Amino acid sequence: MIESTELKKNIEDQNSNFDYESDRIWLSSPHMSGEEQKYIQEAFKTNWIAPLGANVDGFEQDLCDFTGAKYAAALSSGTAAIHLALKLCNVGIDDYVICQSFTFVATANAIVYEKAIPIFVDSETETWGMDPKLLEKAILHCISLEKKPKAIIPVHLYGMPVKMEEIMEIARKYNIPVIEDAAEALGSTIHGKQCGTFGDYGIVSFNGNKIITTSGGGMLLSNDKVAIEKARFLATQSRDDAPYYAHSELGYNYRLSNVLAGIGRGQMEVISDRVNQRRSNFDFYQSELKNIPGISFLPEQDFCESNRWLTIILVDPELTGGVTSEDIRLTLLTESIESRPLWKPMHMQTLYDKNPYFGHGVAMKLFKTGLCLPSGSNLTTEELQRVVAAVKRCFN
Repeated sequence: MIESTELKKNIEDQNSNFDYESDRIWLSSPHMSGEEQKYIQEAFKTNWIAPLGANVDGFEQDLCDFTGAKYAAALSSGTAAIHLALKLCNVGIDDYVICQSFTFVATANAIVYEKAIPIFVDSETETWGMDPKLLEKAILHCISLEKKPKAIIPVHLYGMPVKMEEIMEIARKYNIPVIEDAAEALGSTIHGKQCGTFGDYGIVSFNGNKIITTSGGGMLLSNDKVAIEKARFLATQSRDDAPYYAHSELGYNYRLSNVLAGIGRGQMEVISDRVNQRRSNFDFYQSELKNIPGISFLPEQDFCESNRWLTIILVDPELTGGVTSEDIRLTLLTESIESRPLWKPMHMQTLYDKNPYFGHGVAMKLFKTGLCLPSGSNLTTEELQRVVAAVKRCFN
């Protein structure tokens, strides 16, 4: 067993300020295809550097073609996409929005932007996504208070599709719109249908660590043409149709730039390759580590296929001889390998620990035992072998 206290002491300095060493293995670094330059050069050639232009239009169409969504709005971040979706659902002050607890904080923060109240729901064990049974329990509780939720936000975690068909059935039963957070799940499918296209609105992120990136950016997907046109209007400071700057409602500076959209267009040319490489990473880790007592992986369910954005291991100290996920993380750190604990659930965060929560501790357990391994599509075989060797050293 590794002594976490000793490891922490040995790496205290480097843990606070890493250098970009040439041999560093990152958790999920950007992976350029080389095709991005032609779109960026075209933006400079035509002087379309503003948040409008052919690349923005083309990138939106690329996402529609890939996902099957009818309409898309290219935005500055996935968070902006969630925020605008909430506005399109008419979420306002003190409204209830049901939110998955096991997620990145941006999912919940966007609710508070509108001064609404997040109601957190725990995960189920098969996909780690929103538990449909607890979702319905939360809805009925809100209705008993005469405050039916204005929206539901399930999240496809680490690329693994949630039980969207069950969630949508419940949402339709109570006539509540669904904002599908597929920030981590571009390329993941449910019965062959792309994640992000099941809800009334779908959210995709192109942050630097995502499966494809525009450096920073996001996309709002919907089959509702009027809603997407409204989102584009809101995203450009709600500028009215006038020869001068006229504004009759509050707007935002949320549109994606034409240059960054060019990066996205180049990335979309290799999206299938990126998904395949991430899935290959998962297969390698599973084959190398599955026989270590106490280490387990999240399997795909029969209804879905994951893009395996990040490969996760769960570490059970009762079966590993006392080795914890934190022990492994710290050991990897000494080897110049970045890894990361799973999301700390929102209902456990200081920011949200007073909010209503419906659950039974699934997300909390996952947070305490899970670890994200390096999963970039640009990892070499040698780098993957380095990660595995470092993990195995924890058990020698």
